[in-house]
Amino acid sequence: MDFEHSPRTQALLRQLDRFLQTYVLPHNAAWHQAVQDGQYPPPFLEDLKTLAKEEGLWNMFLPGLRADEPGTRLANLDYAPLAEAMGKLSWAAEVFNCSAPDTGNMELLHRFATPAQRERWLLPLLNGEIRSAFAMSEPDVASSDPTNLQTTVRREGHELVLSGRKWFITGVAHPACRVLIVMARNEGDDGEDAHHQHSMVLVPMGTPGLEVVRNIPVVHHHAPEGHCEIVLRGVRVPADHLLGDWGHGFAMAQARLGPGRVHHCMRTIGQCELALALATERALERRSFGHHLADYANVQEWIAHSRIEIDQARLMVLRCAWLLDHPEQAEPAAVRAQVAAIKVVAAGLQTRVVDRAMQVFGAMGLSPDTPLAQFWTWGRALHLLDGPDEVHLRSVARH
Repeated sequence: MDFEHSPRTQALLRQLDRFLQTYVLPHNAAWHQAVQDGQYPPPFLEDLKTLAKEEGLWNMFLPGLRADEPGTRLANLDYAPLAEAMGKLSWAAEVFNCSAPDTGNMELLHRFATPAQRERWLLPLLNGEIRSAFAMSEPDVASSDPTNLQTTVRREGHELVLSGRKWFITGVAHPACRVLIVMARNEGDDGEDAHHQHSMVLVPMGTPGLEVVRNIPVVHHHAPEGHCEIVLRGVRVPADHLLGDWGHGFAMAQARLGPGRVHHCMRTIGQCELALALATERALERRSFGHHLADYANVQEWIAHSRIEIDQARLMVLRCAWLLDHPEQAEPAAVRAQVAAIKVVAAGLQTRVVDRAMQVFGAMGLSPDTPLAQFWTWGRALHLLDGPDEVHLRSVARH
């Protein structure tokens, strides 16, 4: 396995770093102020997106991108360092049309959409004209086992009818969100194969019967794009809004989560790198009891452990990205185990590294004066989102 960045990736990374420093970072304070003032997305975001597209820093995550589709076709291994760089600013990925959940949804549509679905939803998503959401988790069942899902879909003439409740659905509150991909149980399909009883359905926002109940704060952090609870009360859509084949929703969900988890993990590593840099700088400048914090052995150990753990995690994630790019090198079950492993590693990494950095900063680390409190919140959520640690550990152990 060769993890050295290709010349093209190195050039793109330099270009991306310059773009972030020149255009995105100077807008960071304005972005947070706009969100605080209820202006979301901020008015300058579209200008940044236009500039990023013009510079070729667009849709960099999709290896199967066609020649007639906008974007920069990169393998998972090539995209990984770019995702890490974008991860240092929580809102930066949207500038480059590389933000979740759109990345996973675009991949699903790219693989399974009909020509009509591609024209209506995929192309606008690839162009950054709309946003989307993925509705899977439910409040009344353990959604870490997708076979538990209770939201139903049934065929009724030339329509599909959906009923149920979903929550923690990221992106629904974004003003540009136009479509949900809903994972639902096929009503009446109660056969022995629990992995072929679910389907995915495209539900346009604003469809009668679809209600956004609330935007749920996560560890008291309010996300402007939303982690929402929604209810589907007899929502009717045309039968041609079925994504992929009837009963294949489980397999499609697994296909979506693999690369998406690599993206999450690399963004996490970017945030951990920034947290470590901030902690190191703080330790060198802050004095306590007549010494710089950097002089104390426990602070030195925090910094050393963080450096070692970040490097270990990065190597694991790059290995996983390489395996996704070379499926012939490992059995699918082995790759799934690797994906599960990096998800556990990334969540633990972020909570540990950011917690140490917060301790170095003292009370300031709890405030919005640094990004650490937001990073910690996201790290804590990572232990549960896309499946809790315990489920992924079980997958690795069983393999």
